[in-house]
Amino acid sequence: MPGRGENVDPDAVVDALLAGDERTLARVISRIENRTEGVRPVLARLSRHAGEATVIGITGAPGAGKSTLVDGLVDAYRERDLTVGVLAIDPSSPYSGGAVLGDRIRMHRDGDAGVFVRSMSARGRLGGLSRAAAEAVTVLDAAGFDVVLIETVGAGQNEVDVVRAADTVAVLVQPESGDDVQLLKAGVLEIADVFVVNKADLEGASRTVARLEEMRRLRERATTDRSSETDEWTPPIVETVATTGTGIADLIDALDAHRNHLIETDGFATTARSRHAATIRALLRADLEALLETTLERQGGIDGLVRRVEAGETDPYAAVESMVAPIEDCLEDR
Repeated sequence: MPGRGENVDPDAVVDALLAGDERTLARVISRIENRTEGVRPVLARLSRHAGEATVIGITGAPGAGKSTLVDGLVDAYRERDLTVGVLAIDPSSPYSGGAVLGDRIRMHRDGDAGVFVRSMSARGRLGGLSRAAAEAVTVLDAAGFDVVLIETVGAGQNEVDVVRAADTVAVLVQPESGDDVQLLKAGVLEIADVFVVNKADLEGASRTVARLEEMRRLRERATTDRSSETDEWTPPIVETVATTGTGIADLIDALDAHRNHLIETDGFATTARSRHAATIRALLRADLEALLETTLERQGGIDGLVRRVEAGETDPYAAVESMVAPIEDCLEDR
């Protein structure tokens, strides 16, 4: 794939990526992150090749052991001869806007063509996932990885976007940290398809499992009150010690069980529709924002408008209306 600033032949890029060219894969994701011109036609073509991978989100509070667990999952999937793509979402640097790699460095697996690990910035996105991360999932899926793992930032309160990008979401809780209560308050537990009590060899693990069971009962009761449907999924609780690999096989069994549930209940179609809707909305917002920025520049830029407001020639509301009204007129004529 050409470097930044060079012309891109979308068909050539897609052919190289589908042929397993890892450098092209890395460059496509970089172009997505940088919003490089010409990447959208590539994504449009790749989206037609996506939809086969098992996409799993791993979320939970900081310190719960997400990275170590992802590491263990990669080992386990590789032992099953499955290829794995990993997107490790990191907090944005307040200075550069880039990702803070942190302990993701441990997941480098040089020499194993069946594993691709990429750290990406959350870009300050509430919800934990940037638009670029969701698009990178599509790229890894199209590139033919059997499993795509998304490890979220771990802020613990706003990471609900992962449910729109992943087929199955595992929420990690560590024993007796108080995080379980905080997560419940934040609603993160509501997105769990599988609960994972990691570091289960620590004191208090059984009490944390008991709390999760109680929370699960409350959720089931609430769901039953709202709906008479009988195909609701009950999230299992799996205990793991990621540092030793204990419980990883049980976790994969639970993840597979949820995938089978989605297949049996047409859940994949529902998830796909939700994902397509989110993508369309995101693209609309991006295009409209770019259109408004262009209109703003034509009217002298934001500084020019501020000067006009300061001079009493207009006010902020009229200034905005003067830019939006022509766009509304164009849309109404269609």
